[in-house]
Amino acid sequence: MHFDSYVFPTEKKDYAYGKRPDVECILCAVVDNDPKVASLKIAETGLIFISVNLYPYNSGHILLFPKRHIIDIREMTEQEEMEILKLTKTFMGFQDELYRPMGYNIGWNIGKSSGASIPHIHQHIIPRFPNELGVIDLIGGAKVIIEYPADTRERFREKTREYIKTNQEIMIFL
Repeated sequence: MHFDSYVFPTEKKDYAYGKRPDVECILCAVVDNDPKVASLKIAETGLIFISVNLYPYNSGHILLFPKRHIIDIREMTEQEEMEILKLTKTFMGFQDELYRPMGYNIGWNIGKSSGASIPHIHQHIIPRFPNELGVIDLIGGAKVIIEYPADTRERFREKTREYIKTNQEIMIFL
């Protein structure tokens, strides 16, 4: 099902209707802390950035992406691949604890025809739940998100801080 809009705070309305920050690449701008772009950064490693999705499909929907600008996973280095896999497993564990999903969609949209709206490769990790669709989803063409993305970010950041205290095998900077 394709959703034409989202139901959550109205300050997102302009962006949802196509008004985008004037930057060459939104994800590169996020990595560079460009003030033109809202950041929902959770954490980062030397190579990979972890962020809440600004327009989540479900609460807890996050993105992982290489810091360097590439558009296809085949351009990733072996080190980037290993780091993103480790982070995927780690953050799925966080999602299990924070949201208790019953499944996940994990994937990459590569190329415009796939639905990729940002020309910088990024992996989605979307928690899935039984009976997700509500009435507005079905008849209104909108998706109800019950958690504001900034709140999602804070939940993940706290979980990441706890993780860093006891796990030194992957360095995460907040």
